[in-house]
Amino acid sequence: MLHTVNKSPFEKNSLEACLAHAAEGSAILLIEDGVYGALNGSAVAGQVKDAMGKFTLYALGPDLQARGIADKVLDGIKVVDYAGFVDLACENDKVQAWL
Repeated sequence: MLHTVNKSPFEKNSLEACLAHAAEGSAILLIEDGVYGALNGSAVAGQVKDAMGKFTLYALGPDLQARGIADKVLDGIKVVDYAGFVDLACENDKVQAWL
């Protein structure tokens, strides 16, 4: 399953809820303000690093660039473009949006 998180982890608990409920092996894509969860050195960086052993984490490159944080992404998070987003949606049976 592909999980998308579009809310900042500093405003809502969407990322935390996603990480707590997603099945192991799931793909998690951070989009819109959700890309703040990919920031190296942030308050949630440790939680996200721990999740990398259980999930594959992605961040949408254009959203990282729009927020000026494309060069501050945690190692291990795969950055994808819009075509990569479409590929992820096609590769997974279901998509769950965490709002």
